[in-house]
Amino acid sequence: MSTAASVLSVSDAARQRRSIRAYTSEHLPDEELRDILAETSLAPSAWNLQPWRFVVVRDPALKRELAAAAHHQKQVLAAPAVIVLYTDMADTLAHLDAIVRPGASADAARAFEASVRGAFASQGEAEREAWGAAQGHIALGYLLLAAAARGWATSPMAGFDPEAVKRLLGLPAHVRIPALVAIGRAAEEGLPHHRLSLERITRVA
Repeated sequence: MSTAASVLSVSDAARQRRSIRAYTSEHLPDEELRDILAETSLAPSAWNLQPWRFVVVRDPALKRELAAAAHHQKQVLAAPAVIVLYTDMADTLAHLDAIVRPGASADAARAFEASVRGAFASQGEAEREAWGAAQGHIALGYLLLAAAARGWATSPMAGFDPEAVKRLLGLPAHVRIPALVAIGRAAEEGLPHHRLSLERITRVA
């Protein structure tokens, strides 16, 4: 298990992280996984709605089925675990009371819930769930950095059949799946960073 002294800074984690497709057989301890997901859960979201949810797939048979749904990407089978990051706005909006900040007055809680429900009142299910998926990508970034900071390699995947993944894991039909993330100990270095210059991607107005 990582110690506080061995956890990288955000800057070092960002600079060292690579997308890894080959993994060792080293087990990812439950305590490490819990720490990574706890740090991921600190990601910001509008109204603090936190619409993200996680399914950790470890079972080899289940991973084989997940690999088929992910177009047979080798990292699904190679990694000791795959985290399925999905978002569920229907569940989020049905339990707004869980998001009300501790100590808030009853009036403040009612006002908060009314504000959130009003913001989504004119949207259909598809639009609400698409909004939640966009928030989920914030959590994805946190997840990749939290894992890298603790020495665990990852490979975020967008290439998969979302409906097949939902059926496999028994997820509701309405949810969105921003990414599958293979996680484990790297068995390769991965490609060096090749990024656009800041001048290419930044403008000061």
